[in-house]
Amino acid sequence: MRMRPLCLALLVPAIVLVAGTAKPRKHHAGSIKSAKEAKAIAEQDTGGKAVSARRIPLNGASGGWEVDVRMPHEERGYRCFIDADTHMVHSKTRIDQPGAKGKAEGSVRMVKGTR
Repeated sequence: MRMRPLCLALLVPAIVLVAGTAKPRKHHAGSIKSAKEAKAIAEQDTGGKAVSARRIPLNGASGGWEVDVRMPHEERGYRCFIDADTHMVHSKTRIDQPGAKGKAEGSVRMVKGTR
């Protein structure tokens, strides 16, 4: 009779440990091949919307990607440099909102009655 409570006392923590383990991270195979992948990584890191992406030479044979990210509800966006081998943001800098009209390109006002 004593054996059952002892077995349950040992079994319950083992079940909890197995159920509580974190899932292993997904391994990225190879380098980033497309602008779509680079944009997705930049969007995930910044929380904004990627506007453009282009290949750049970056610290290695595979190079990297330069992605401009528009940040809604903020004055400035980001330019992210993503390493193609590690699938990580190498660096990011604040820039004027990409895709937005410049301050000098405001709306044109018509004043009637003047030439």
